[in-house]
Amino acid sequence: MSASVVARRYARALLELGTETGQLEQLVNELGSAAEAYATSTELRQALESPVVPLEQKKAVVGEVADRLGCGPSSKNTLFLLTDRRRMKNLPEIARALREMSDAKKGVVHAEVISARPLSEEYHAKLKAQLERMTGKKIVVDRREDPSLLAGVVARIGDRVYDGSLRARLSQMKSTLLN
Repeated sequence: MSASVVARRYARALLELGTETGQLEQLVNELGSAAEAYATSTELRQALESPVVPLEQKKAVVGEVADRLGCGPSSKNTLFLLTDRRRMKNLPEIARALREMSDAKKGVVHAEVISARPLSEEYHAKLKAQLERMTGKKIVVDRREDPSLLAGVVARIGDRVYDGSLRARLSQMKSTLLN
């Protein structure tokens, strides 16, 4: 079974669990923190993926990490289940899928906004309002900088790209002049 299918299956079950218990946002945040810890720590990944380390030691490590992150019982049990079933390598993808499903349930869409330099808060507020009008949904803006754009802004919402960068304009102008 592919990793994305596994991740979506677990995320769907976690979405239902979080909705039933009224702890969906807490579950999303805690599993997101655990996924980040897993993804950023080489030692943790090696310990949890090693066939040499006994399952009980892996569970002890997972329990300690969960306690340090302040995970609640549902998140802890999820992490233990993933450890038992040797699915910890899927945790980052599960957490990402759970966040997407939770946001979709709330009518929230993530937009990645890339600019050449940091933009003012006022500009970001106007851009966010414009993107919300265009999509008809609540937008959460994830900011990023890319100096290669030269100037302007590129906004990505799902598979749609709104490219208002100087690099794109220059490229269009070049192709027009060459034709």
